[in-house]
Amino acid sequence: MAFSQEQYDELVMNLVVEGGNARSLAMEAMQEAKKGNFDRADELMKECDEALLAAHNTQTDMIQAEIRGDHIPVMLLMVHAQDHLMDAMVVKDLAAEIIELYRSRG
Repeated sequence: MAFSQEQYDELVMNLVVEGGNARSLAMEAMQEAKKGNFDRADELMKECDEALLAAHNTQTDMIQAEIRGDHIPVMLLMVHAQDHLMDAMVVKDLAAEIIELYRSRG
């Protein structure tokens, strides 16, 4: 395995943390848009994108290791991390649409 157990755990936790951060930032961005604070909403969405990019980079590292033949075990924590990340991506996409709705009606 290309990653030690400690490194694997750190990568998985990074997915959970960055996914959670991204989701929270998207939710906060919608709240700011609801108040008419579109500049702040846009800043929060950029931060959301950065969190998702960090998670994506972690996934890419793990996928590249798998392609090299370094088997990465799929544990329940990894499934949870991927679920957390996908949830964040959906919330981000919906937030972008909702923010634009608020913006067009403001």
